[in-house]
Amino acid sequence: MKLLRNVFLAILMIGAATSLAPGASWADDNTMVLELKDGKVVIQLEPNLAPKTVAHIKALVAKGFYNNTPIHRVIPNFMAQMGDPTGTGTGGSGENVPAEFTNTPFQRGTVGLARSSDPNSGDSQFFICFAPADFLNGQYTVFGQVTSGMEVVDKIKAGTEENNGAVDNPDKILKATLGQ
Repeated sequence: MKLLRNVFLAILMIGAATSLAPGASWADDNTMVLELKDGKVVIQLEPNLAPKTVAHIKALVAKGFYNNTPIHRVIPNFMAQMGDPTGTGTGGSGENVPAEFTNTPFQRGTVGLARSSDPNSGDSQFFICFAPADFLNGQYTVFGQVTSGMEVVDKIKAGTEENNGAVDNPDKILKATLGQ
């Protein structure tokens, strides 16, 4: 019986190992990597906090939606907003996702889904916080956290508070991928 159990466990482990792409890990499925002009930003997606939002963002990444999109709104000491292919702050994929608000606080590196005044208007635009932003808590969907590359985020070309962060000739997401 013990031999049969060990053989069964070995088969399971071999099957699991071969189901991964070479160089992949289990965490890759919920890891988004943004390639910016100054380097890579690694974001751990949080489907336990926002399953519908994470699924939506992953689908957009998988089809290359974010490649070469501008980082159109950057307010120093607050956040960098991206994900609008038009660069105007009004564009998106055309598919809204419902709000998935939690008590998770907005801290440095927190990734949230941008939206209009309608809580259920989130689509493709998202933002990365430069600093804690408690006033956003419970008002916007948290769906990820930067795990490396905040020094790259800090180098994104900024607008000013006076012009609500609009950026002339903005930096871009050169490429967005899933996995490391």
